[in-house]
Amino acid sequence: MSIVYRVDKFAVPEKAREEFWGHVGRTHALLRTQPGFLDDALLEQVSGPGRFDAVTIVRWASADALPAARDAVHAAHRAAGFDPAAFFARAGIEADVANYVERSPVGT
Repeated sequence: MSIVYRVDKFAVPEKAREEFWGHVGRTHALLRTQPGFLDDALLEQVSGPGRFDAVTIVRWASADALPAARDAVHAAHRAAGFDPAAFFARAGIEADVANYVERSPVGT
């Protein structure tokens, strides 16, 4: 099985940054306890013209780990009364989220 990278990119208005990073921190604390979690990175853009100024990356041992981790996050959000979609809409946060696998360059 291939390692899977979950890469989430966000455009976060300045006024929402502190609350955004608080939610990200709690979510990643939970993800770090899930089976198949390898490591993560929480990144904030400090230069360049990119539209997305916050990026989170989680490496998973395989795609098999993703459903249980997703369910755990959804359960934690429900228990906390947190609705990510409503928060993003209220705060004006744009997101681009996807799963990736490594690819070898053509010709190698």
